[in-house]
Amino acid sequence: MTAIEKPIQLETYNLLRAALSLFKKSPNELAEAELQQAQTQALNEFKIESRVLNTPEAASVIITDRELQQAYQEIRGRYDSEEAFVGDLEKNRLDKDSLQAALHRQCKVNTVLELVASRAPAVSDADIGIYYHMHPDQFHRPERREACHIFISVNADYAENTPEAALIRAQAIAEKLRKKPHKFADLALKHSECPTALQGGVLGVVSKGTLYPELDEVLFTLKAGEVSDAVKSEIGFHVLLCKSIQKPETLSLAKATPKIRQFMNDRARRACQRAWIAGLATPESEESQ
Repeated sequence: MTAIEKPIQLETYNLLRAALSLFKKSPNELAEAELQQAQTQALNEFKIESRVLNTPEAASVIITDRELQQAYQEIRGRYDSEEAFVGDLEKNRLDKDSLQAALHRQCKVNTVLELVASRAPAVSDADIGIYYHMHPDQFHRPERREACHIFISVNADYAENTPEAALIRAQAIAEKLRKKPHKFADLALKHSECPTALQGGVLGVVSKGTLYPELDEVLFTLKAGEVSDAVKSEIGFHVLLCKSIQKPETLSLAKATPKIRQFMNDRARRACQRAWIAGLATPESEESQ
């Protein structure tokens, strides 16, 4: 089956792809306004793909059975059973043949666009150096801290969670941990009312501005391994542990070069593709619509 035998099903596949991309839902799950948005995107994508496939570049591209089967199996592998796979296709007005036709078309479009992208000029070391010096903020990492907390909420409906009782509980936990900081994970699991209790109270590595301001202010004054007093935020009381401190650093040009080169290469490839697509002739069938 070729990529032009089932235009209705192919556009249906584009609609499915657009709905999943925009809303993470199938077309039949969309509200009317969402469906219209997905239909517009699907139609635009289908028209662009048709122009791509009508180029001399596309005429030289051959999609092998192996490539097609890899694309097909990538989708099939998301389902636990053949029945579930076929059922989902039917719900989206597709079948195996129309899916393979749509995938053949998509693979061919992707290959053509990769061919076009390969024409993008190479990024020079001078280009990289200019980018590095013009975007210094991107290569400066502020001080960060690996933090954990134990959280006691405030809820006047419960005797143990009145503001006074919650503060006393948090202070008692902080006092225990100052003597035995290695018990932090155990006490978090036992006392913390935050879901992070299951991971020992771990908040992760954070920079300033990530946590509540009251917590930030205290966390960034602690030494590595130090436990705070009870800290009040708008939702309750916290006991903080600063596990480690990562000092601020500025990435050198040498270390930043691979990341910049990748970014600039990707940007140049996309620009090359966009310019090429913009220059494609519009088929008469589209002009008449």
